[in-house]
Amino acid sequence: MSRFVDTLTATAAGVGLRTGMTTGEPHEPVRRTWAEVHERARGAAGGLVSAGLRPGAAVGVLAAAPALIAPVAQAVWLAGGSVTMLHQPTQRTDLAEWAEDTIRVLRMIGSDLVLLGDPFEQLAPVLDEHGIQYRMIADLLDAEPLAEPVGAAEDDLALLQLTSGSTAEPKAVKITHRNLYSNMTAMMERSEFDPEFDTMVSWLPLFHDMGMVGLLTVPMTFGVELAKVTPADFLSGPLLWPELISKYRATMTAAPNFAYAITGKRMARVAEDDAYDLSSLRIALNGAEPVDEESVRTFVEAGQRFDLDPGAIFPAYGLAESTLAVSFAPIGSGLEMDVVETTALETRNIAVAVPEGDPRRGTEQVRSFAVLGRPLPGLEVVVVDENGAELGEREVGEIRLRGSAMTPGYLTTDGPVAALDSAGWFATGDTGYLVDGQIVICGRSKDVIIMGGRNIYPTDVERAVCAVDGVRAGNAVAVRLDAGTRRERFAVVLESKSAGDEEAERTIAREVSKRVVDAVEMRPYAVVVLEPGSLLKTPSGKVKRAATASHFAEEITRRGHV
Repeated sequence: MSRFVDTLTATAAGVGLRTGMTTGEPHEPVRRTWAEVHERARGAAGGLVSAGLRPGAAVGVLAAAPALIAPVAQAVWLAGGSVTMLHQPTQRTDLAEWAEDTIRVLRMIGSDLVLLGDPFEQLAPVLDEHGIQYRMIADLLDAEPLAEPVGAAEDDLALLQLTSGSTAEPKAVKITHRNLYSNMTAMMERSEFDPEFDTMVSWLPLFHDMGMVGLLTVPMTFGVELAKVTPADFLSGPLLWPELISKYRATMTAAPNFAYAITGKRMARVAEDDAYDLSSLRIALNGAEPVDEESVRTFVEAGQRFDLDPGAIFPAYGLAESTLAVSFAPIGSGLEMDVVETTALETRNIAVAVPEGDPRRGTEQVRSFAVLGRPLPGLEVVVVDENGAELGEREVGEIRLRGSAMTPGYLTTDGPVAALDSAGWFATGDTGYLVDGQIVICGRSKDVIIMGGRNIYPTDVERAVCAVDGVRAGNAVAVRLDAGTRRERFAVVLESKSAGDEEAERTIAREVSKRVVDAVEMRPYAVVVLEPGSLLKTPSGKVKRAATASHFAEEITRRGHV
């Protein structure tokens, strides 16, 4: 039995008798201990084995209810299989296209079985129509329990994490039992988690690595108390998040930039000073790249009225290829920004620090990046130039990683692809540098806009764009045009409720162009204004820059030379 599965079963018999998971908030909360979750998992595992599930088989899971996902994911592991959380259709999804994409993913991972649960049981006819085999999760939970877990080796697959990155082509990151156990134990150690003391609150989607690994598999494996709701619950009322933190005296939570911004703004409008109690929170993780200083500030300023400790903000760096986490900022340090000279960064790839009190701070002569902490135990990091030569501190290059949490490779529609070089290093594609051993991320290498011998980071452009009235916060993207040519350009594609009003669009475009010139001293080739919900994003909510440039190419050309 792998260390991961061994720990799952040991937890159920130990601390899992006392700790557990609450689901169904805010209307019908139900709490089950991890021991009870494990018993349901044993039943589902028995059903899978009886139905002929082979050791090592890949199983797709399509469900949104955490109360179903927790036991069924554990059941797959107990039965010796690997879990793939399938991407979920939304109200806007074309179900025929979704079914075709799902078939392509299942073929890619070599799976012929989907476990179907609430609220997606209604998709059964669609799966039938396309010949996709499935079992209802609710039926599996009542099966005869599996007596003993099916053996799994450390290098057997435990999780196939789907990612489409910045392109439309799916791929699955292979996460082994060794990878999973290594990264989870490193996170527990670095965050100083105590299952007898700590409590997590989460609304993150379980088809994303942070939600599935960090805020479900970790507490289930080590017996940490968890209150779990769905993204739909959060989006229908973001103040549910601080309500649950207060109710359950949560010590840890996590979210991307937009959630901190939205929740901070809404908390600021709450009249009663005793509406929430956030004093228990010691870790509010933000692993977005980049961590947005303004979003964090909005959350902290609003939260301090409810006794939030600013030191609880917990910047982190992670990616699916490292299972989840690469680095954590020091506990209690809050958000630390490294302020550097713009010119040295853009023209010489050097992050020259600008000290406190320097009059250039607060001007366009500086750039700020979040300091994301040292690599977790079991991981190494180097920064290299375009030739692979290792760089020194504050020299900007590509981040590379090596260690026991790193994936061995991918499954793609064209077959397996290795992820590591001959020395075991993984090229992240992220541009950044080190400060006293701590990681700082500037952006994605392929997204950097090169103009006039300068490296312009899309995030600098996007930050300026989002300051314009009428632009939806967090819904602007700077896209690189003519990449690799001598005359690169860039365009801005944004969302606004004013889309369709030609005069309003022209006003927004003019102001965007002005703000961008002020920020980076370069004018965008085009500004495209779209209706809300139009930007291309990954299932985890990150914008697809390259796909956006391609998809809106005609519109960018039509609106060129703003």
